[in-house]
Amino acid sequence: MNYKKKCHPERSRGTGFTLVELLTVLFIIGALVGILIPALNTVRRIAKEAKQKAQLTTIEMALEAFKNDYGDYPPSDWWAPPPASTGPQDYCGAQKLSEALVGWDLRGFHPDSDFRATGRNDKGVYIYDPDNAVFLDQRKGPYLELATANIYRLGASGRGMLDGLFDYSTLGTTCPLAPNTYVLCDVFGVKPVYTAGVSRPVKAGAPILYYRANTSSKNLDAAAYENRIYNFRDNYPILTLRRLADWNKAFQFRMMHRLEDFQQFYEYIRDPKVSGRAWPYRPDSYILISAGADGLYGTSDDIRNFGN
Repeated sequence: MNYKKKCHPERSRGTGFTLVELLTVLFIIGALVGILIPALNTVRRIAKEAKQKAQLTTIEMALEAFKNDYGDYPPSDWWAPPPASTGPQDYCGAQKLSEALVGWDLRGFHPDSDFRATGRNDKGVYIYDPDNAVFLDQRKGPYLELATANIYRLGASGRGMLDGLFDYSTLGTTCPLAPNTYVLCDVFGVKPVYTAGVSRPVKAGAPILYYRANTSSKNLDAAAYENRIYNFRDNYPILTLRRLADWNKAFQFRMMHRLEDFQQFYEYIRDPKVSGRAWPYRPDSYILISAGADGLYGTSDDIRNFGN
């Protein structure tokens, strides 16, 4: 009898956690989450950067194949139409890179191209006519796999203005670039874009900037920019566009002003290991620039094919 009386209180005691114990567990879980989330973000960032470096390597391989076929890398100079022409027809480095590697209309590059926004050469011949079997037979490439090359149209059109990078309806006359041309974009998706035959949008990144070196030049400080090893104006039209087409409105696309300032651009591409007169990285070929995760060109998270 005494044994039962002694055991009865023990059997009736509650088995749940006390408030102090619950708070302690919650504190430990919160501390672990606080440690894990930054670590996971770091892993994601490193993975994205590795993917971007791999994309630039693929582009470099494609450019080497182009050079093997045509004897040189594609031009990157900013071509503007004559003053008497109408419509947005400027054509710059990022667009020319895309044309060289996949073609003006994504069907391959034509050797008679003069790299014009209209798909015609300087003789007025529409060499990218998709209905001309002769022109199609003369094309080379594409040098990049279209399914994985991150290629997007510049101008938005169609349902919801969602099939291109920039909503030209909000830019008015401030946008000089031809909307029906394409650019290669980086892997840091910031903009939902619809593509033909796909019901759900994909996230497009910022355009890859392309600058070809002027190998006949030996300096970065010639009075005329076109006489320097690299011309900061080659991608200027891309850098002046700051609005992307969103679902229902245009929002600010964070394009950096720094590369529009030519002095900062030349400091940005300068190789610090070379003493004396300013000297750029890769003076005998070309440079490629991704804006990185922040969407800003000229910042420390840029992914490039030069420097560290």
